[in-house]
Amino acid sequence: MALNRDFVGRTYPSAAPYEVSRVKIKEFATAIGDNNPVYRDREAARAAGYPDVIAPPTFPIVFSLQAGGEALVDPELGLNLAMVVHGEQRFEYVRPVCAGDELVTTATITDIRSVGRNELLTIRSDVTTVAGEPVCTTYNTIVERGGAG
Repeated sequence: MALNRDFVGRTYPSAAPYEVSRVKIKEFATAIGDNNPVYRDREAARAAGYPDVIAPPTFPIVFSLQAGGEALVDPELGLNLAMVVHGEQRFEYVRPVCAGDELVTTATITDIRSVGRNELLTIRSDVTTVAGEPVCTTYNTIVERGGAG
């Protein structure tokens, strides 16, 4: 069954700010196998010109889809979560995510389309500080296998 195209353009703000901690950054860097010291050591990050440890470039995936998650579970969208796989993701940065940041996300469904028997849904998430400073934009495409045909 095709996803509900009426969801394209809908925007979802994050329910609460996400507070970035050194511990979460270190855990994420460990999980992806990246030993870069700027992700683990405050002094190494400062020596590289950052105010504190920074997060690896894919770190915003930890929190950026939470805002759009509300849409994904809406029965009117018609998404079968059991058939969902990760399609692609990309990140555009204004500045790195740093320990101590309090970030909010506004997620927008930007595209829903059929490709063969699959449905692809793309979400753009605009990430800013609670003060409104732009940090990055994430783009995530999920695939519902066997959706349309």
